[in-house]
Amino acid sequence: MSTSHELSEADFRSLYQRLRSTAPGAASPRGALDTLTSERLLAAVREVRSGRTISLAAPVNTLAGPDDPEPAEHRLTAPAGGVPGPGGGLDFARDRFAMDVHSDVNSHIDALCHVIYDGTLHGGVPAADALSPDGASALSLDLVRDGIVGRGVLLDIPGLHGLPWLEPGSHVTAEDLAAAEARQGVRVGPGDILLVRVGHRRRREERGPWDSADARAGLHPAALEFLAEREVAVLGSDGNNDTAPSTTQGVAFPVHVLAVHAMGLHLLDFLRFEDLVPVCVREGHWSFLCVIAPLRLPFATGSPVNPLAVL
Repeated sequence: MSTSHELSEADFRSLYQRLRSTAPGAASPRGALDTLTSERLLAAVREVRSGRTISLAAPVNTLAGPDDPEPAEHRLTAPAGGVPGPGGGLDFARDRFAMDVHSDVNSHIDALCHVIYDGTLHGGVPAADALSPDGASALSLDLVRDGIVGRGVLLDIPGLHGLPWLEPGSHVTAEDLAAAEARQGVRVGPGDILLVRVGHRRRREERGPWDSADARAGLHPAALEFLAEREVAVLGSDGNNDTAPSTTQGVAFPVHVLAVHAMGLHLLDFLRFEDLVPVCVREGHWSFLCVIAPLRLPFATGSPVNPLAVL
């Protein structure tokens, strides 16, 4: 864990080019999902021991706050006034829901068209050709219309340091990831869905919301080399994976650029691990079957998501 490790723009460009040249999903239209083969999925099924399922999503936020000034909107549209009429017969309760998918609170998945860097999307696709007011014609959420199912591995970084959470501004390094593996007796491997806990959600629940756009814990950009070496398929966190403020000159979201744009990693942002951690601690087992099923939004850049750990 670190609060420094600044990267110059030149150093970041060098790291970006290195990952774009070496990461398993860098040259594929499906990105790193190619590492999650049918054989690895079948092996992940063998992680199931009790059949218990645990949600890795936070409840959808509908209250305005410093980290979510435009929260999700939910209202009952029927019956009229939200109250059933006095008469008998048949009626239906109906509701309407709207949200900013890429907010700083709600659990969501980023499609490979989400990050525009130097005018392009993942794989060098020109952003101007792929994006329009009607949505994304390439690298959209349609790539994961059949869901993502594989071996999930949770690395608890605050637990490694004996803390309830990492304070905003802290970086998770590759050394942290390796040390968490050793402490937890687990190893991240090809095709895994890597979930990195920084404690963002617990801090928010205990301390209340804050402006996390300006201050949050996340991965250091150099830690992405660890993911490339291990051939990870998906990256998720209970923050948004990036640290704020960014210490990379000229790039506000370096981890998003490296993960989505260079490596082709779908990102899971603002998950919740507080129900899963005590079970992993008690059982001494930090890997599980993970099931991710986004909404089927063919032209979307992301979706609300409720990943499930199946233990």
